[in-house]
Amino acid sequence: MILGNLNFNVQDLTHVMAGLNGLSVLCLLAGYLFIRNGDRNKHRAAMISALAVSALFLIFYVIYKANSGFAKFGGEGWIRPVYFTILVVHVLGAIAITPLVPWTVLLALKAEFDRHRRLARWTWPLWIYVGVSGVVVYVMAVHMFPVHSS
Repeated sequence: MILGNLNFNVQDLTHVMAGLNGLSVLCLLAGYLFIRNGDRNKHRAAMISALAVSALFLIFYVIYKANSGFAKFGGEGWIRPVYFTILVVHVLGAIAITPLVPWTVLLALKAEFDRHRRLARWTWPLWIYVGVSGVVVYVMAVHMFPVHSS
C-alpha cells in the first residue's frame, strides 16, 4: 500500500499495534494507581486514554487482518505450544473484554460507581493481560521466532 510518497507495508502495522498495546497497559496502570490514591479526575483521564488507545488499536487490527490474514510463527519444538497457549488465552481474553470494557465505562458514565467498581475488578486485570500478552505474542512472532521465507 502506498501513502503519498511513503511506501507502506501492512506488516508494519504489527509494530504500531504492539506499541498501542503497550501504551494501553501504561494508561491502565496509571488509572489504577490514580484511583487507589483517590484521584478520580486523573483516573478518568487515564482510563479514557486507555479506551482511546485501545480503540485505535482495534482500527489498525481490523485493517491489518483484512489485508494480511493470520501472522505466522516460526518457532519449533517446545516453544510452539507455549506460544499458541499464550495466543489462545490472549484471543479469548480480547473477545471477553470487547463487551466488558464498554459496559464498565457505561457504568462509570452513569455514576453507578459501586457496580462500576465490581465489574472493573474483572475487566481491568483481563484488559491488562490482553495488552501485555499482545506485546508478548508480537515479540515472540515478529522478533524472536519470525518465519523465514525461503
